[in-house]
Amino acid sequence: MLTPEERAWRDKRLTQIAAYETAEKRRDFIDDEKIWDILRRKSNPTRQEVEEVLSKARELRGLTPEETAALLNVGDADLWEAIFETALWIKREVYGNRIVLFAPLYISSKCVNNCVYCGFRHSNEAVTEKTLAMDELEREIKILTSKGHKRLIVVYGEHPVSDVDFMCRTIEKIYATKNGRGEIRRVNVNAAPLTVEEYRRLKEIGIGTYQVFQETYHHETYRKMHPANTLKSSYLWRLLALHRAQEAGIDDVAIGVLFGLYDWRFEVLGLLYHAMDLEREFGIGPHTISFPRLEPAVNTPFTTQSPYLVADEDLKKIIAVLRCAVPYTGMILTCRERPELRRELIPLGVSQVDAGSRIAVGGYAEMERERIPEREQFQLGDTRSLDEFIYELCQNGYIPSFCTAGYRAGRTGCHFMSFAKKGLVKNFCVPNAVLTFKEYLLDYATPVTRELGEQTIDRYLAELGRHMPQRAETLQAMLARMEAGERDLYI
Repeated sequence: MLTPEERAWRDKRLTQIAAYETAEKRRDFIDDEKIWDILRRKSNPTRQEVEEVLSKARELRGLTPEETAALLNVGDADLWEAIFETALWIKREVYGNRIVLFAPLYISSKCVNNCVYCGFRHSNEAVTEKTLAMDELEREIKILTSKGHKRLIVVYGEHPVSDVDFMCRTIEKIYATKNGRGEIRRVNVNAAPLTVEEYRRLKEIGIGTYQVFQETYHHETYRKMHPANTLKSSYLWRLLALHRAQEAGIDDVAIGVLFGLYDWRFEVLGLLYHAMDLEREFGIGPHTISFPRLEPAVNTPFTTQSPYLVADEDLKKIIAVLRCAVPYTGMILTCRERPELRRELIPLGVSQVDAGSRIAVGGYAEMERERIPEREQFQLGDTRSLDEFIYELCQNGYIPSFCTAGYRAGRTGCHFMSFAKKGLVKNFCVPNAVLTFKEYLLDYATPVTRELGEQTIDRYLAELGRHMPQRAETLQAMLARMEAGERDLYI
């Protein structure tokens, strides 16, 4: 049960949300019937139609909802292989062969909402609520940086103890915490929708991407999952959360749904319509798209009983189709998924992953415990160390990246998209990936990972020398400076 103080805070926010909904002029751009009509009309695409859609996808222009629906409804296994191959080609053409690494950091689990699928819902007495104190936060950051992490996604519950004031203080603390050569250079945020003024405060302290997942775009399912008189019950407030963030000057925003709440084909088109509306109004689509699936959570039976649980094969389709439909966006695959499945999913268009993750509040201080169910929102599938995961990436031919150069050099929003949409962003991202990977190898890697990592860098330099000899020469000089002790070099 909520305390009187929690109810008062919630009610004040509800009044604020109601006033916003009354005054807001933007429309609800998700039309359930229209989406279903498109899916029905494209239920039996011909081979020629699918091949034409894939040909357009390779032009990096993105796809319409109708073209995307045609891919979603493919039944032929050979055509799905063609979709998978196209998705991989697009990812390499736009982003190169680098994979960006980050870690999630859960700072608070207290929440006034009561979402049916969430382990942190306020009525779940099997979960121990916790909010990190500043000394605990510093300890978590020092552990993360001691492993080599440079990028975080910080996660907050929607609660008075983790309001925008608290968010600002904790993000400032993260940036200020140094650990020898270790530091966090980019803090992305996953939190509740805010007002424009609240977003402006976060913009001022230098956050990276702001992430709000709609959870489900299907209106009736959204209503069922988010009980009335909770802050999350307002569909429109959440749907337009990232429009407000853009309005406040946060030009890197991130969307996603929780696959398993409703039909996955519908949700993919919902994501596309969301991307299209951001592009229409601001000229900037989402910086990233995520596709988490329902995972078991303590005392949360819906997570295993939903009629819409997404199979592994369908998750492959989701990722590949989204890569074809929204070629410029980063695509995030998390440690929710098992290691063996992550190996199969990454080649389908993924550009960002977390590794060495713990999602219990305070969980990095107890790294030896892979799972702490009473302090977790859901259950992780991949609990390998960062070094183990990096070794595997190198084995599979990828360049691990901790790069934050684009953010700090001003390549965000429209500037970033101008490169991404032309397939040019890899000319910055991959060399910077090499530089941050070199930092990791010098300062944090195990001997076996360093040996393999240096071979990976040598192969990339040889390839770069054939195509861009001047850039290769510049990069080699910067790598030599790093060998001599310099850090945080980027193009």
